Amino acid sequence: MTDYAARRTVMVDTQVRPSDVTKFPIIDAMLDVPREAFVPRALREAAYMGENIDLGGGRVILEPRTLAKLLDSLDIQSNELVLDVGSALGYSAAVIARMAEAVVAVEEDDDIADEAQGLLSEHGADNVVMHHGPLAKGAPEHGPYDVIVVQGAVEHLPQTLLDQVKEGGRIACLFMEGALGAVRIGYKIDGEMSWRYAFNAGAPVLPGFERHAAFKL
Repeated sequence: MTDYAARRTVMVDTQVRPSDVTKFPIIDAMLDVPREAFVPRALREAAYMGENIDLGGGRVILEPRTLAKLLDSLDIQSNELVLDVGSALGYSAAVIARMAEAVVAVEEDDDIADEAQGLLSEHGADNVVMHHGPLAKGAPEHGPYDVIVVQGAVEHLPQTLLDQVKEGGRIACLFMEGALGAVRIGYKIDGEMSWRYAFNAGAPVLPGFERHAAFKL
């Protein structure tokens, strides 16, 4: 029988802590949430590898290091409302739920969203609401949000999503520019976004977040 709890400890000790992630709420959440429960059954053996888990269709579960550094850069507080875009089976939402007051997790695949809702309930993430709909549209009816996290890369960030960031709030995005990706944190100040570089990472561009190619004759 696989000792997933031991693998979880190794993941935190070898992938998360060495990446200068030291905030206790993040460490505790990543030690607490059973990552293997939130990946497709056939991929459970890969749950604690230091790489993105490919779900197909341009979707991944972000590698532990990337997610941990994203959350570290955002510094989520216990009274904040968070929008988790592209949460797939709910791992990221379950981790964030242990830091935030509440999480709205957006998933556009109905079957995945339904399975995620069950997994989140099963593992005590009762402060997460699953929202079915296109990732790029977010969930405006539940917002605005103190924090928005996008679980995958973007080339183009829709204005509809930026509009859901609360004044004084922030959004974390992995911008892909060719083969290189840079995570930036956007802060909404006087209605405008101010972006700061956080760290480098890589992931596929999420459906709906592709750069629109210029029309050529």
